[in-house]
Amino acid sequence: MKTAGEALEIVDQGEDEGAESRPRRGTGRRLHGAIAHKLGAAIVSGEYAPGDRLEGEVAFSETLNVSRSAYREAVQVLVAKGLVESRTKAGTRVLPRNRWNLLDPDVLAWAFTGEPDIEFIRNLFELRQIVEPAAASLAAQRRDRDDLKSMKTALTAMRKHSLATEAGRAADRDFHNALLQATRNEAVVALSASIGAAVSWTTQFKQRARALPRNPIPDHVRVYDAIAAGDAAAAAEAMRTLVDLALEDTRSAMQA
Repeated sequence: MKTAGEALEIVDQGEDEGAESRPRRGTGRRLHGAIAHKLGAAIVSGEYAPGDRLEGEVAFSETLNVSRSAYREAVQVLVAKGLVESRTKAGTRVLPRNRWNLLDPDVLAWAFTGEPDIEFIRNLFELRQIVEPAAASLAAQRRDRDDLKSMKTALTAMRKHSLATEAGRAADRDFHNALLQATRNEAVVALSASIGAAVSWTTQFKQRARALPRNPIPDHVRVYDAIAAGDAAAAAEAMRTLVDLALEDTRSAMQA
């Protein structure tokens, strides 16, 4: 088991509660996100196993020179995402993986901080294969002029920047988000952040060892053209092909 002190190296410029003899520091609010990120990535990567207990706030703050308030706020972030539970006297312990909110955008980001679990990547693509073709079909039936404009703007940015850049990947997220918004289905739209994060992180993962094996932008154009034409069946098929090809690219990247 890795202790919090071994897993993290964070220097707090915030306030240490009750430490009048130390230099005055801030409230720790600026740092709780960084602490949550470091702890979250350590948990998701397996550095902490389910059932492992994190150091208490006093030990943690002393070891890393971070404020206790920043640590408490970070733990609450992890609690909200289902990674840990915190109980009086029992301390903070890592929960089993089936309790984690794996579709939370932050948890997805933490999963890709190191080497992501291959089974988890497969699960993400299976989710996309289930959701996105049906969403494309609905979008073709319900989209309006603004939806098409948003998707077309995103495509233009993807062409301009390419998916090898953060700007291009952000445009890719925008395309998928606009498509989900066009479904006019609140339950589907609620998945926008998760689907967008999955698209972005898997695209970035594919480029770790080498450039993308092919240009996926034409696949997106075919989805857009079908939605613009109001052809629900063609939109679903184009999206299904897009996701299938993205999975093939990812498998190829894993073997590189």
